[in-house]
Amino acid sequence: MLDIAKLAGVSTATVSRALNGSESIRPETRERIMALAQAHQYTVHAGAKNLRSGENRTLGLVIPFRADLPMQVTDPFFLSILGHLADAMTAAQYDLLLSRVDADHLDECAALYDSGRVAGMVMVGQWDHHDQLNALAKRRVPVVVWGAMLPDQLYCSVGSDNFNGGLQATSHLIQQGRKRIAYIGDFRSGEAKLRFEGYCQALQSHGLEVNADMFILSPYTPLESQEAMHAFCDKGIAFDALFAASDLIAINAMGVLNARGLKVPDDISVVGYDDVDASRHSFPPLSTIRQPLDLAARVLLECLQEVMRGGQPASRQLNSDLVVRASTQSL
Repeated sequence: MLDIAKLAGVSTATVSRALNGSESIRPETRERIMALAQAHQYTVHAGAKNLRSGENRTLGLVIPFRADLPMQVTDPFFLSILGHLADAMTAAQYDLLLSRVDADHLDECAALYDSGRVAGMVMVGQWDHHDQLNALAKRRVPVVVWGAMLPDQLYCSVGSDNFNGGLQATSHLIQQGRKRIAYIGDFRSGEAKLRFEGYCQALQSHGLEVNADMFILSPYTPLESQEAMHAFCDKGIAFDALFAASDLIAINAMGVLNARGLKVPDDISVVGYDDVDASRHSFPPLSTIRQPLDLAARVLLECLQEVMRGGQPASRQLNSDLVVRASTQSL
């Protein structure tokens, strides 16, 4: 800017105002400065401009990780929510910064805000650390969370109706004549726990036994979900349907069933959760519970903007809908 000012014979303040379109600069002066800036390939440094103006147009998307669990950003669900949030933020003229923090130390994401790198953040998941997220809210760190509505919550969360999703998925399998329905996924915490509770409620409502032998504890990762499915099949427990806590788990479970000579849906009906793109193209195409991530992205951004303005938006729970495809059928 100093070089442009010397070439134009004006002050750096005049150059600054001209480059920012100030009407206080005479048109001929502004045109001369713009021409010099273009000739010398001068561009405004957005970060420096934000610091001067006090405005930051960068938002963070935080996808936590666990060192003991090889769950990558390439997980279909993460990619889907990343894509929808990127679209929503771009439409609102924000830049997006993708970051990862240890899932056991969610509070470390505060450094992104404290350092001025982002004006606010969307956190994907609660990761069993509801207390740390409450602590961030007490510190007035502008963060909203994709996740479940939990007791004593101080932060804003946006998520789908996981309990009803689990209820719908299991009820659909029962309506197809299935009576020995296994559940595969996490059933101890967060959103998956609510899906599992919906599964249990559907069984009870239809007079079917809730049997712990039919619970298959599995991570969301491909290899581990395959291993969990193999281990369950090795027990020789009879089952005619499977409800999975995610589409990725369901698709890998169907691969195991096929490898063991069990046909989907003739022998085992399968329902997943999320409705990621891969569920439409699996073999067979997967019945699933759709989470409206396109709507969720817009709501997350709206809530984050309100938090950044000093507000306290109410948490939102979005509807989850059953999508029926070829992995379930009538007997």
